[in-house]
Amino acid sequence: MTANWLAPPPWLSPEAQALAGQLLSSHQQSFATPLLAGLAADASPGLIAQELFAAEVVVLAHDGADPSSEPGPRLIYANRAALRLWRRPWGAMVGMPSRLTAEPAERASRRQALLAAQAQQCLWGYRGIRVDSTGRRFAIEGACLWNLRDGTGRPCGQAARFSSWWLL
Repeated sequence: MTANWLAPPPWLSPEAQALAGQLLSSHQQSFATPLLAGLAADASPGLIAQELFAAEVVVLAHDGADPSSEPGPRLIYANRAALRLWRRPWGAMVGMPSRLTAEPAERASRRQALLAAQAQQCLWGYRGIRVDSTGRRFAIEGACLWNLRDGTGRPCGQAARFSSWWLL
């Protein structure tokens, strides 16, 4: 029997390591700039996953479900900065409908931004109001949204990154 303390954290699971690589490569394709500056091109999947999780920039991703459908896309990734900002542990954040990161009044504009990013492959300078697990509201500014691509180049989700936010 293996002790639980030997199990890797969820952001270092094989699936999360593959997703971290996908986040970085899709970002590079969309913006022609690395998501994580200074990371060696030949870095191991484990190092990539750990560096992305530990990054100061907020990074989130959701699956490829239609943003206009119910429940819409579900979160498939949130780094430590995102978990802290939304005041949720990995197990509560990853898997929840991504629309719940915003208040009901903000969800229509959020959906429009996601659809625009989907059509244009990426979107720069997004701003909006979000809400954490306790109802605390905060504004985000300068967010970049991009489409995730699978190994064959097909869209399979979307991601966002931002570093500018403040409490309301």
